[in-house]
Amino acid sequence: MTNDATVAAPQPERSAPARKRALWALAVLAGSQLLVVVDATIVNVALSAIRDDLGFSLQDLQWVITAYTLAFGGLLILGGRLADRFGHRRMFITGALVFAGASLVGGWAGTAELLVAARAVQGIGAAVMAPAALALLMRVFPAGRDRTMALGVWAGVTAGGTALGLILGGLLTQMLSWPWVFWINVPVAVAAAGLAIVVLPSGEGDRVGRIDVAGALTATVGLMALVYGLVRTTETGWASTGTLAALGAAFLLLAAFGLLQARRSDPLVPLRLLRNRTVLGADITGLIFGVAIYALFYFLSIFLATVLGYSPVTVGLAFLPMTVAIAIAARLAGGPLASVPGHRLAAAGSLLVAAGVGLLMRIGPDAGYLGTVLPGVVLAGLGLGFAFVPLTAAAVSAANPSDGGIASALFNAGQQLGGAIGLAVLTTASATRTAQLAGSGEPSAAAVTAGWSLGFGIAAVMALAGAAVAAVALEPSAKPTEHR
Repeated sequence: MTNDATVAAPQPERSAPARKRALWALAVLAGSQLLVVVDATIVNVALSAIRDDLGFSLQDLQWVITAYTLAFGGLLILGGRLADRFGHRRMFITGALVFAGASLVGGWAGTAELLVAARAVQGIGAAVMAPAALALLMRVFPAGRDRTMALGVWAGVTAGGTALGLILGGLLTQMLSWPWVFWINVPVAVAAAGLAIVVLPSGEGDRVGRIDVAGALTATVGLMALVYGLVRTTETGWASTGTLAALGAAFLLLAAFGLLQARRSDPLVPLRLLRNRTVLGADITGLIFGVAIYALFYFLSIFLATVLGYSPVTVGLAFLPMTVAIAIAARLAGGPLASVPGHRLAAAGSLLVAAGVGLLMRIGPDAGYLGTVLPGVVLAGLGLGFAFVPLTAAAVSAANPSDGGIASALFNAGQQLGGAIGLAVLTTASATRTAQLAGSGEPSAAAVTAGWSLGFGIAAVMALAGAAVAAVALEPSAKPTEHR
């Protein structure tokens, strides 16, 4: 398997106007993807200012991030189905306008509750826009070197957007104020919706059957209950009534989702995609990457601010080498390395991520940026850039074209849900480790950094597992993939 994921007949050369139009379409689609990915992390550096202004408790502050990632990840599959049903361009424009409106409200929010609600609506808009965007990318670039180039750009902004969000968030928070991390989205999203009418291909959806809204909502609320229960364990313990109630509700809701899917003739997630080894392998690897990426940004942002004493701008700029590494690696993967079999490139990238995150286990009260942080983020950035191009290609190109929206939604959902649930698990493990060490008399700074080190260690092991999945599941088989 090459990075194209499928072997296609040679495509005729585009005329100059057609190529220019395709490049404009790529700019709009990649820009929209950058927008939704950046918003998963842009508020991280602004959390302290948001807490001071809106009166969040320390326990509830994480919902500013989680409300977005859970709504985004939990509803992505529904968004993909809507795009396949009602038309990719139409749903792209709808999602962009919803995202813009929610961003405007988020910047104006005067209460914690309104801000969390706005973040959730942002996630809904992103869940509608993102799968439609990737499906449109596949239509604009049907096959060949142009598609490989386009996927390289897409993968680069996907992998690098999370780091860019931290940089942009730090600059906006320190130079202006925290509402600007939301208002910056409004002109970008409105421009994307307007340009979509001009440069993106039209066409109605060709899917039939009812949209499983009940299944999507059951899964999303169940996942929210799961994350809420996991987060509560750090405050009230596993045996508290609130924790048990949340985890019990999560179990019942997710079980109900499974039963609903089993009984539907047209389920939210078509079984043909789950039987596709390449698609499933790419989705699982993407989910694992979500765990590693979000753990890296979360723990490292806190370390840089609290242990090294960095300002918001400096925290953001500390991730700049990682962003550059991602961009370079994605360019290589989509260009000079495009002929390398996709499963090998994805596995190698996963190993680099594991090595980079593993190096960050060395953080401690006396650790510095150059000796500890910089090598880790550069290695992890190179790994993300190398892996995301073949993973993105495999997740979508190996599926039937009529499933383009749902296939891209599954891949994006895996990353977001892996980040949300994985971060809840890792922060719980980290806090438990810190409490154990503090209780045994360990100095506070050493206990806290040891907890973060454990989080990095678990994330590194997950990335190693991702390398194994990519090497096996993405390897081309002798028998062609079927799309039944």
